[in-house]
Parts: sequence; structure tokens; C-alpha cells
Amino acid sequence: MAAKTKLFKILIGLSLLALAATILFYFLGSATLIGPALTVFFSCLALGVRGWENLKGFSFTIWIFAAVSVSMFYPDYFRTIGTFELKTLIVPLLQIIMFGMGTAMSLKDFAGVVKMPKAVFIGLICQFTIMPLVGISVATVFGFPPEVAAGIVLVGSSPSGLASNVMAYLSKANLALSVTLTAMATLLAPLMTPVLMKLLAGQLVPIDFWGMMWGIIKIVILPIIAGLIFNKLAHGKANWLDKAMPVVSMVAIAVIITIITAAGRDSLLEIGLALILASFLHNMAGYFLGYWGCKLLKMDARSCRTIALEVGMQNAGLASGIALQMGKVATIGLAPAVFGPLMNITGSSLATWWRGKPTGEESAAPEAEN
Repeated sequence: MAAKTKLFKILIGLSLLALAATILFYFLGSATLIGPALTVFFSCLALGVRGWENLKGFSFTIWIFAAVSVSMFYPDYFRTIGTFELKTLIVPLLQIIMFGMGTAMSLKDFAGVVKMPKAVFIGLICQFTIMPLVGISVATVFGFPPEVAAGIVLVGSSPSGLASNVMAYLSKANLALSVTLTAMATLLAPLMTPVLMKLLAGQLVPIDFWGMMWGIIKIVILPIIAGLIFNKLAHGKANWLDKAMPVVSMVAIAVIITIITAAGRDSLLEIGLALILASFLHNMAGYFLGYWGCKLLKMDARSCRTIALEVGMQNAGLASGIALQMGKVATIGLAPAVFGPLMNITGSSLATWWRGKPTGEESAAPEAEN
């Protein structure tokens, strides 16, 4: 155990050395050495933080930054292999992720609509109003090019994803409500996302309503149904799949973000910092308005936390897939690529902070009575 702890400390030390080297190479103007040093920094840091219980949850997000660093400095390796365009992998990878989501679900996850009608209704209203409206507002204030602005609206118009369920669990929020909201928002996405995009982003880019609806059905609904059927038929018989799918999903997300970053590298170099700031404000507004909106409606603290996470954490992967189907992954796909890793950092931080803050309802039943 001591040897293992020492290894983690060595990795952290190597990451700090690599960071120092990155800064040195930057000031020396050694552009060719910055990429490898930055990649080593993130890679060693991702491995090193796993030695601390409170930090290891950030490991995956740090790996994403390592992947993004590689794709920013060596984009050609992540655009094509021979004549094969790597961006064509995005939709199949998303379908695998959604299938995995389906295998982790069952019809009882939708029963929360009956058990918690008020909380589910409020959560869905917040989900499909706050983030789309904040998205178009942020995009307008920053004055982004139309296709990049449309990407911000697309992120806001997407449903929540599995990441919000993980954060709800970590923050001791209402996990049953979180799972139900994710399931319902995902089912509503084929209708709500195209409607919102048509209304809010139709003046920025052409929106094929029916094409987008069918695209979401193919990317999300059909794989989830297949996963639900698999779970029903093979329940208790495929434990290996339960263990494998989270890892497969994380790798798939990393690959998707890497490909999108490489495709949109030139645009990111021009507007990267502004887009990061805009995505941060978008994300934080979702948490803030989701939480305090529910507080004003006199919901219990655990449900307020849950809805805040559901609103603030969007399915950026789905948004990336839609951007690809629109033929605009290098522009509309940029906001999802930035928003995804960012929301994992903020969501993990918020969940950790909330975990140490009592709600005053710890002895209550785990499901909301709203």
C-alpha cells in the first residue's frame, strides 16, 4: 500500500515537472515541444489523482484534457485514416453509449412520473426552458459566428445525460428523481430538441426539423430500447456487461471529443477562450437557476439539488451527434466538445461540496413526495 501511495505521489511530481516544462517551452517559443509536455502533464495528473479518494473522480475529465491536447497539437491524426473520415465514428459510438444507458435502465425508472409528478413536471419544465434560453442569450452577448452560436443553443436544447445521475448520487440528492428526469427528458428529446432549435436557432442556421427528429431517434431512442430489451431478457446473466459498459462509454466519449476537437481546431484557436467562458456561464446558470427556481416553488432541498444538476448537465454527446448529422461538426460541434468536459469538472465540484452540506432531510425517505 505504501509503495502504491508513493507511485501516485511520483506521478503527481512528474505532472508538475511537465507543467513547468510546458510553461518554459511556451516562453522559449518551442511550439513543437509544448504539445508533448502538456500531454504528459495531463496524463500523469490523471493517473496521480487516483491515489486520493476525494480527487479520483476527476481522473476521467483530466484524461479528456490530455486527449484534447493531443488533438489540438496533432489534429491530422484524428481527422482521417487513409480515406476514412474518423468523424463517421461519432454516431456509432453514441449509439453504443445509449445502448449502455438502456442496459442500466428498466421500466421502473419511468415509474417516478407517477410517484413524483410535481417534481418531474417542474424538472422537465426547467430542463427545456432555462438552458435553451440562457444558451441563446449567452451566444448573443458574446457575438459568436452563427454556427458556433447555434452549437451553444443546441447544447441547451439537449436533454440531461447519465453524468447528472452520477453527480446526484455523489451529492446525496434525490437519485430516483434524477434517473426519472433523465429518462423522461431523453424520451422527449426527439420532439423538444428540434422544436427549440427551430425556434431559437432557426435564424442562425437552417434547421431540418424532421431530419433532426429522426436523427435523435436513431442515436438515442432505438439504442436505448435495444438496451432495455437486452436488460429484460438477460437480467442477471450478463454481469460482465454492467462492468464493461461504463468503461466503454468513457472511452467512447473521449474519442468523440478528440475527433470533434481535431475537426474544429482552427475555429477553437480563434474563439477558444471566449467559448470556454461562455460555456462556463451557461453551465453555472443552469445550476443556479435550476436550484433557486425550485427553491421558490418550495421544493425540498434534495429535489432542488437534483433538478439543478439535471438542468446544468446536458447530454453534450448527443449534441455532438446532431451537429455531425447537420454536417457542421467543426463549428456547431465545438460548444458540445467544450461543454462536456467543463460540466464534469463543475458538476463533480458541486456534488462534492453538496455532499458535505446537510439538507436537514437525511432521515427522510429517499424519494421525494412532491
